[in-house]
Amino acid sequence: MYTRNRKDQPRAPKKEIFGWAMFDFANQAYTLLIITVIFPVLFTNVIVGDADDQYRLGNLLWSISLSISYLLVVLTGPVLGAIMDFRASKKKFLFYSYLVTVVSSTTLYLVEPGMIVLGVVLLVISNYAYSIGETIIAAFLPSLGPPQDLGKISGFGWSLGYVGGLVSAGFVIVFLGEPVAENFERIRWVGPFAALFFMLAAIPTFLWLKEPGKQQFLPKGESYASMGFSRLGKTMNEIGQFRDLSIFLISVFFEMAAIYIIISFTFIYGDQVVNWDENVRVMMFVVVQVTAALGAFAFGFVQDKIGALRTNILILILWFIGVLGIYSVLHITEWLNAIFDANFEEQYVFLYIGLIAGMSLGSSQSASRTLVGLFTPEEKSAEFYGFWGLFYKMAGIFGIIGIGLLQAQFGLQNAILFCAFLFLAAIIVCLFVNQQRGEVAADAYDDRQKLRKQNGD
Repeated sequence: MYTRNRKDQPRAPKKEIFGWAMFDFANQAYTLLIITVIFPVLFTNVIVGDADDQYRLGNLLWSISLSISYLLVVLTGPVLGAIMDFRASKKKFLFYSYLVTVVSSTTLYLVEPGMIVLGVVLLVISNYAYSIGETIIAAFLPSLGPPQDLGKISGFGWSLGYVGGLVSAGFVIVFLGEPVAENFERIRWVGPFAALFFMLAAIPTFLWLKEPGKQQFLPKGESYASMGFSRLGKTMNEIGQFRDLSIFLISVFFEMAAIYIIISFTFIYGDQVVNWDENVRVMMFVVVQVTAALGAFAFGFVQDKIGALRTNILILILWFIGVLGIYSVLHITEWLNAIFDANFEEQYVFLYIGLIAGMSLGSSQSASRTLVGLFTPEEKSAEFYGFWGLFYKMAGIFGIIGIGLLQAQFGLQNAILFCAFLFLAAIIVCLFVNQQRGEVAADAYDDRQKLRKQNGD
């Protein structure tokens, strides 16, 4: 029996943890402005603008664009992770992804109504670079503290991220206005603003975050690419040793497929199904950001108290309830009006349902990131988080293409039930994961590797 040999790992200095968390703060500008709140509506309603067909073409093209970027992450993420672990170069690759995200987001300014191809290309490039960076920054988590602190550290990062989203998107909503055709000349600056915010806010990350691990040197006649594929092949052969990680990644697939749909289509749903007013859109944004920040922070402590796995299952149940509420918002409103003899509007009922979604959003991603860290051997952090990113983005492809096709056939409101099914599947799979057994497997691997090095193998 192996015991937790990482329990005495010192916690990183507060400045380093803060630097790590600031990347979450910084990149939320991209997530919210380009993927969630502003650019999705601008792309579907203005750049494509097929209002006569209920924006179904715009929604489908949005789905395809994001899915292509996630496919690129699937194809490259694990190999890049293996190379980063071998070279101890996570920080360098993080900087490259950050630079590409900043440049490509800035050039979204050039996309005008009808310039669909350019919009798709720039969206694919920027979202690919952002997604790679999201995976890399997560791979630093296991080096920041002992297992019993990872939930709080991860939760702090996610909560700070939603504060960053609140600040960045709040500025855009107040100063740039609505994503509508009449306001295009102002709102087109959303890309450059997101890039500038990301560029400046991430500076503490590159100043204070340290590169974990030691660089290894290539054998003669081998390239980094061949080494990356070799390490990836070795990990695939060893994956059976990490049973609980493997099962959990299947749950992550279903969970993230649903979450990517929520992130990418909530504000589109509000516009096209609920027909909300601009002030309610702003209120929804604030509600989601505040509750997501509070949820991520609070559930970080819950993770370390009852376990990340139990916390994750609890959050998935909240998600399931929330999605059923989103689908039924029109019926719920009618029911409330009949019961209380009132005149509630669908958009405000939808706003209250956003409380559940917001509370679940940051906390679910934080719990997932923590569990992968607990199940990951020290020397394979970037590689295993590369697999985590692979399942994330495969889920994104599956979920977003799925909702795109379903909404084209049945309409967006009916298609949202697909999310409920995905969350239910994630809950069922999670029941087969054993957190303690998964942690022991990670330590056992580290013990064997240390023993081999001591013996000169």
